[in-house]
Amino acid sequence: MASKIVSAIVFVFNLVAFGLAVAAEQRRSTATVVQDTEVQYNYCVYDSDRATGYGIGAFFFSVASQLLIMLVSRCFCCGKPLKPGGSRALALVLFIVSWMFFLIAETCLLAGSVENAYHTKYRTMFMDNPPDCQTLRKGVFAAGASFVFFNAIVSQFYYFFYSSAAQASPLPY
Repeated sequence: MASKIVSAIVFVFNLVAFGLAVAAEQRRSTATVVQDTEVQYNYCVYDSDRATGYGIGAFFFSVASQLLIMLVSRCFCCGKPLKPGGSRALALVLFIVSWMFFLIAETCLLAGSVENAYHTKYRTMFMDNPPDCQTLRKGVFAAGASFVFFNAIVSQFYYFFYSSAAQASPLPY
C-alpha cells in the first residue's frame, strides 16, 4: 500500500510548484520605451522581476517532489524485484511518462526564468527607431505549470502502482 504521508507531501509540493508557476506567468516582466531627460536617446525600462523568483521556486518544488517519489520508489530500478503483472507494467509506463513530463516542466520553468531575467541594455538615438525591449513570450510559465500538473497526476499513479507491485506476494522461485 502506498504511504499516505508521502502522497500528501508530494501533492503539496506539486501544488506549490503549480501555484508558483501560475504566479510567474501572471507577473512576467514588461518593458516600456522611455526617453531620457535631455531627449537624446531612448532606452528600455523594465518593471519588477518577481516572475524569475516564482519560476525558480516552482522549479525547486517540482524537483523536490520528483526526488521524493524517486527516492521512495528507489527509482524503479533499484531494490527488490517487483512481481510481474499489470501493476508492474503500468508502473513502468507511468515511470517513463512521469520523467518526460518532469523534464518538459523543468525546461519550461528554467528557460522562462532565465529569459524573464534577461533585459536588453542598449539604447538608440532620438532619430533612430525605438529599441526592441525583449520580454518573455506569453505562455512559457503556463506550459511549465501545465506539465507540473500533469506530472503531479502521473507521479501519484506511478507511486500507487509501484507500491501495489512491490507489496504483492513474493515469487515462489
